[in-house]
Amino acid sequence: MSQEPEPTVRVLVVDDQRLIRDGIASLLSLRAGIAVVGTAADGREAVARALELRPDVVLMDVRMPELDGVEAVAVLRDRAPECRVVMLTTFDDEEYVVQALRAGASGYLLKDLPADELAHAVRLAHAGVTQLESSVARRLAEALTAPEPSVTATTELTPREIDILRLVAHGHTNREIAAHLYLSEGTVKNHISRILTRLGLRDRTQAALRARDLGLL
Repeated sequence: MSQEPEPTVRVLVVDDQRLIRDGIASLLSLRAGIAVVGTAADGREAVARALELRPDVVLMDVRMPELDGVEAVAVLRDRAPECRVVMLTTFDDEEYVVQALRAGASGYLLKDLPADELAHAVRLAHAGVTQLESSVARRLAEALTAPEPSVTATTELTPREIDILRLVAHGHTNREIAAHLYLSEGTVKNHISRILTRLGLRDRTQAALRARDLGLL
């Protein structure tokens, strides 16, 4: 008795660099059992395309304009929970890893893995298996063994707000923070307002001092 063929995995590829985006899509299209149903150039477009196309797996870059990958994952977890989102990036910073997994990512992989391994990762994600690049897992383990900030007030802030508070403490302007995190200046300004409100602070100087107290410097 012949076996039933494995179902085709529908994939959406998201990356702000066209060459990389198209290259990944082309490579995956050559693999049996995988169909690339679309691409997107930033997090905002990724959400719209995912809601339109309902892919099984979304390969999502981390740092992108408009809406970054982590924020897009959080939106998709709420609006399209059936989509498995795997971060595919060049950044193995443990902060990005933690933020992505907290947001609901089903894996965190680096772009230098071979095409066959990427195709296998897509199939595993579709099967519900969470995956971490070995170097990413090592850095995450190191982060988990690092001392916690001395003040628990960081629990009042989101991971994105902690990132912004750290950059404020280092003296960066709203424009510089926006460029660093691929956000708009308006979004950064709104985040800073919420940070000040949540921590009961008056201005950026107090925010910088609180960041030092929280062990963020």
